[in-house]
Amino acid sequence: MRLKKTLATAMMLGSLLPVAHAEKVLHVAFSAPETGFDPAKIADVYSSAVIEHIYDPLLTFDYLARPVKVIPNVVTAMPTVSADGLTYTFHLKKGIYFAPDPAFKGKKRELTAADYVYTIKRLSDPSVASPLSDVFTGKLLGLDELAKQAGKGKLNYDTVVEGVKTLDRYTLQLKFKQPFPSLPYVLAGSWVEAQAREAVDAYGDNTNAHPVGTGPYMLSEWKPGNHITLARNPNFRQEVFHYPAGTTPLDQKIAKAMDGKRYPQIDRIDISVIEEEQPAWLSFKSGELDMLGAIPQPLIRQVLKLDPSNPHRAELKAEFRDKGIQLSRELDEEVTFYAFNMKDPVVGGFSKDKIALRRAIAMAFNTQETIRDIRRNQAVQAQYIVPPNVAGHNPDFRAAAPYNPALANALLDQFGYKIGADGYRTLPNGKPLVVDYVTGPTAIDKQWNEYWQKAFDRIKVKINFRVMQWNEQAKQLMACTFGLVGDAWIADFPDGDNFTALLYGGNVGNTNHACYRSARYDKLYEQSRVLPDGPERSRLYDEMNKVVAGDTPWIFGESRFANAVAQPWVQGFKKHPNFNAIWRFLDVQK
Repeated sequence: MRLKKTLATAMMLGSLLPVAHAEKVLHVAFSAPETGFDPAKIADVYSSAVIEHIYDPLLTFDYLARPVKVIPNVVTAMPTVSADGLTYTFHLKKGIYFAPDPAFKGKKRELTAADYVYTIKRLSDPSVASPLSDVFTGKLLGLDELAKQAGKGKLNYDTVVEGVKTLDRYTLQLKFKQPFPSLPYVLAGSWVEAQAREAVDAYGDNTNAHPVGTGPYMLSEWKPGNHITLARNPNFRQEVFHYPAGTTPLDQKIAKAMDGKRYPQIDRIDISVIEEEQPAWLSFKSGELDMLGAIPQPLIRQVLKLDPSNPHRAELKAEFRDKGIQLSRELDEEVTFYAFNMKDPVVGGFSKDKIALRRAIAMAFNTQETIRDIRRNQAVQAQYIVPPNVAGHNPDFRAAAPYNPALANALLDQFGYKIGADGYRTLPNGKPLVVDYVTGPTAIDKQWNEYWQKAFDRIKVKINFRVMQWNEQAKQLMACTFGLVGDAWIADFPDGDNFTALLYGGNVGNTNHACYRSARYDKLYEQSRVLPDGPERSRLYDEMNKVVAGDTPWIFGESRFANAVAQPWVQGFKKHPNFNAIWRFLDVQK
């Protein structure tokens, strides 16, 4: 449940540059700037990718298993669960240590259950203002009450809370008000990453620049928006890759190369921000980059041999296969969409004329055209809040507004959006109508803007493109200070709750970027989130999609095919649908 999963851009790129010693170095890059590395303060995919390598969640995902499987990480086994499904008990492994840091005054600091209690409480601390506060809001016994006692001040972390407490140094207990079926997935993601209280206290308001965790890497350099360096954590525990032979040729190849190796293999990760696609591709093609998180859309037909009758089929062209280039391809567990700000005075609100305006804009945009021209047919139309390959998806539902400019214009005529002397429509009260659209500065952003300009021209409505970097866009989304914005959510875990939560009213200011509050939707969501995947929850999901189709806080976009590539010297390469980055699972033998 993090913003994560936002713009329709490629994610991670990687390269190996020659060094003068035996150290293994992986150079990677982001296609947009990061925002910081305090797990409680960030909510974007790029920062999360770094955090996953510095901190440790209680559980994690099996790297190779498909469907995705949750396995223990810093606990001795999967949690024990009470008969009523409300109490979870975790037993931590002993001898896990935080990376060395001045905050520990020269002593080795062991990970304990109290660190997870502190971390969970911190998400609800009003003074932290975490964008992830929705994760446990209304769920853990006593946590909401503790946050209310704090008011706008700092939470009292020493107060014992029944819902999140230690039973001993290595035993953590969580007690919930209602069943929380998706909890194992949540705890395997990058929300609950153990932090040491003394480290957070030591760095105060600058915790984003001083992450201190128990993961395989530690931050050694950070030039915001430009460069990040991760170095191997010398205190990291002894871990070994244990990969069974697997059932697919790729899994068998990875098992042969990686099974039995010390974890991690890479000594240093250098990360740069490369926002434009062409420079990244040229670096990969020349052999400077080890990995490319996605083949640039304009180059798809140059690199891949496509099957015109089936977008699910594609392979590398011979010139790349002959060089040993590796392709990892799958339909991402994601939904892209365009979020209307339901608080915006122009496009927001629930009056009939505002709903008509949003529907008209949705019907004026030709998604099939952009799938063909921009995506190069490497995407499928989104028709449901929960995307394909995620539990709760309904392939037979059609929530997206059909492309129909004539009907869109008729709808605007009906609700009083008259065309003025300048050829553009006004609001029903006669005042100027201009839709604010927040966008980025890259070449691909400009291409999308051209198609949006065509859409608004079809219905004779003015649009104002407000250009800013992605990290600045994220602030606009959190503050609900925009009109319309392109957005995307890639699954943190393969369950529908990770997506239906995006429109829950309680998540406005966090993951609900449409700033949408619907009593009908919220009631259905609250019923659904305590249910496991099954017919009863699916029925609720269908009703929720009907409500959203009626209110139109989103324009449904698509789910994209991920075409990640790697050089032949990269070992262990396999795209994972829920990790933000896979660097720690790799080796390089150049």
